Amino acid sequence: MTVYPAPAGEPLSRDYQVSVEGLTVPVYIAKVGPADEQRRWKAMDDKKNSADFYDLAAFASFDMRAPVQVSVTSPAAITTARILPSALQLTPLIAGRTLTFTVAKPGNLTIEINGETIRSLHLFANPPETDAPHPGTPNVIYFGPGVHEISRLVVGDNQTVYLAGGAVVRAIIKPDEPFHISGYSGLRTYTPSIELKGKNIKLRGRGIIDQGGCTTHARHMVSVRGSDITLEGVILRDASTWTLPVRQSDRIAIRNLKLLGYRANSDGIDICNSRDVTVEDCFIRTLDDLIVIKADKGQGVVQRITARRCVLWNQVAHALSVGAELRENVDDVLFTDCDLIHDTGREWALRVYHCDAATVSNVRFEKLRIEEARRLISVWIGKAVWSRDAGAGHIRGVSFTDICATTRTPRVELKGFDAGHAVEEITFRNVQVNGQPLRASAVRTNEFVSHVTVTP
Repeated sequence: MTVYPAPAGEPLSRDYQVSVEGLTVPVYIAKVGPADEQRRWKAMDDKKNSADFYDLAAFASFDMRAPVQVSVTSPAAITTARILPSALQLTPLIAGRTLTFTVAKPGNLTIEINGETIRSLHLFANPPETDAPHPGTPNVIYFGPGVHEISRLVVGDNQTVYLAGGAVVRAIIKPDEPFHISGYSGLRTYTPSIELKGKNIKLRGRGIIDQGGCTTHARHMVSVRGSDITLEGVILRDASTWTLPVRQSDRIAIRNLKLLGYRANSDGIDICNSRDVTVEDCFIRTLDDLIVIKADKGQGVVQRITARRCVLWNQVAHALSVGAELRENVDDVLFTDCDLIHDTGREWALRVYHCDAATVSNVRFEKLRIEEARRLISVWIGKAVWSRDAGAGHIRGVSFTDICATTRTPRVELKGFDAGHAVEEITFRNVQVNGQPLRASAVRTNEFVSHVTVTP
């Protein structure tokens, strides 16, 4: 296994001490949405002062090749502890202020001690790196261990950005640099701190990119526009607005990224007007949408999008969604084998949210484990603040299969716009809600919904 020392000058958490196989692992700090829901809504709605509303969580990261024993120590005696996702069935041994457990394989875990859910510890157990570049390797922008500052980094064809373990890259804005501030304008292009633009590009490593030095709504963190681009392994912390927008791109692979954000519109991964995009084995805890599909006018259709094996924590908006901005057609979207460990927001966990005029088809939500949700499923056509098209759209062919959820009510809503803009062909197969099969009577519909099938 491999542990990476923290760089000098990087503040560390006092809430947790972590060791793996007897080696001390540095525990970093992450600002997250506050526990009080009114303060979370304020963090989203009060854009100007959004950065003032937060609590502090923590995270630690290491690489592993074989099963390892993990120890976590807290300042107070531990009486209870949970390790999420629950599907892993990890039960720690508790002794005084320390708990221990074995991690059998790489994955993204969350540890909650004595009922504390917000100021929790995230543990990122990575697979070992292979073929890591060295300083001076041609076409490699290399950030070694230590703290680095950047204002703008544009990465072009055939280049690799590599962040070594123990590297923290802090994004700032120089006094003479233009940037956007305040207000939210949907798919508007903000100047990103790091721009991957071209073909055959990689962003990889075990380091941290931190955007805390950028004013709220000033810049996207990492933007992608091109083809055959891979992002892997790094931690993205405190996005100024969208963390990772992917626009007008083809063949994009996003693997084992960890996203932690708390400010207004700090979406996780926004896939816009792109094709053949895969998101897998990621951890996302942000204030706004987690993984979301969008399509602005004239920028190309969306096709063949897959998100799988991700661990998600939704604090205000949607966890897995298509919409709201849908002005070009969207087809063949799969969300599968993900764990939604918390959903304490005011929107819906799983949603197709259609405010414009395109056609959305063949969207599948499969093998999802939802441990906490307020509102579960929504398939909706209507007009909202996000609408840009005069006409309404179509939704055809959305399925929910092998889903196990703990949730409050309302549980499921289906809503068409009018007779010519309906929600059609919606299928529920083996959807379990609070330990019971979803019943057709629990699915709320209006008169513009047809061909709904509910199969226990």
